Amino acid sequence: MTEPGPQPKSSRAAITFIFITVLLDIMALGMVAPVLPKLVTEFLEQNTTWAAVTYGLFNAAFASLQFLFSPVVGSLSDRFGRRPLILASNLGLGLSYALMAWAPSLSLLFIGRAVSGITGASFGTASAYIADSTPIEKRAGAFGILGAAFGLGFILGPAIGGYLGEYSSRLPLWVAGGFSLVNACYGFFVLPESLPKNLRTNFRWRRANPIGSLKLLRRHPDLMALATVLFISTLAQVSLPSTVTLYAMFRYHWTPHTVGITLALVGIAMVIVQAGVVGQVVKRFGNRAALITGLCFGSAGLFYAGLAPTGGIFLFGIPIIALWGIFGAAGQTLMSHHVTASEQGQLQGANASLTGIAELVGPLIFPFTFAYFVSPGHSVAASGAPFLLAGALLAGNALFAFFATKGESDDDMVIDDAP
Repeated sequence: MTEPGPQPKSSRAAITFIFITVLLDIMALGMVAPVLPKLVTEFLEQNTTWAAVTYGLFNAAFASLQFLFSPVVGSLSDRFGRRPLILASNLGLGLSYALMAWAPSLSLLFIGRAVSGITGASFGTASAYIADSTPIEKRAGAFGILGAAFGLGFILGPAIGGYLGEYSSRLPLWVAGGFSLVNACYGFFVLPESLPKNLRTNFRWRRANPIGSLKLLRRHPDLMALATVLFISTLAQVSLPSTVTLYAMFRYHWTPHTVGITLALVGIAMVIVQAGVVGQVVKRFGNRAALITGLCFGSAGLFYAGLAPTGGIFLFGIPIIALWGIFGAAGQTLMSHHVTASEQGQLQGANASLTGIAELVGPLIFPFTFAYFVSPGHSVAASGAPFLLAGALLAGNALFAFFATKGESDDDMVIDDAP
């Protein structure tokens, strides 16, 4: 394979723009979270059962389009360059949120949500831009900046969306769309192209296939058990974003502002766990123990959320759920032990595909479960059923992981590329 040429000199304005782009993408998702279920409920004349079903379909459509179009957008950026795809994504995302904010009907709201799934599939292109424009020795720090944008967006987005949602369910959508449109205009002037024409490749549909990366797991049978653990954990995790807003509004009578602040607190707790807890737990107890412990905390936190009788008691479960984050780094590390250095990128692609499938299936399970248990004839307490189901999945997953990883070691198991 031809080695890439000299890396283009990094532009501070361009890297700042990429940071802002990722931040606004995640903020927009967070801003929508406290208000979109309420907006759907308003269209359906406060029918919580049908609102849950409809919102589940909204999330499934969004996730499926993200899953399908992320590799397509990435491949198009390899052909035409990063700049046009990133700017088009910002423009499309801004227009999609504006359509959702204006939508006079549920069908137009759905179309806007679907378009945001397509145009929001740009994180891979943003990552590629960083890789293009940053020297190898500084790349980890640059990717860390993207991670910081993710964390900050998950904290600020729900808080801002919840606050604005107190005035109007549509206001956060207008603001999110405005941010993206302004960012597109700003990027038009400051964002240079990062991929030289001589390094571009022809577009191939087979390279844009989101399922293709899963072939790696079939070639490495030892990965299948760990991949199964990762998939079930991600599937259970979908119960929170797909259901928690409707659940809190129904059971605790929370306003969008209260939901937004709660989601921001979850984001803060997750950042604290990732920054200050994960490394210490892995160092002290090893990856296998950390993986199983994280799953157990996740299961306990979900059971707690499903059983909490009041909103105040629900809040005390946030640290428990946040400790679920111990699982992620440990699982990724153990999986990386089973592939060669040259297959690490393929492994991340396979993991991304598994995540995409789980995020597609989850909204067809948990909101529908919620819809059934808030229908007439069920008690208010039964509305926690989606979290109880997710907690049971994680409990079984922890038991499966205990037996499936008995042969794992924290020694260096990375396979050498040499024959």
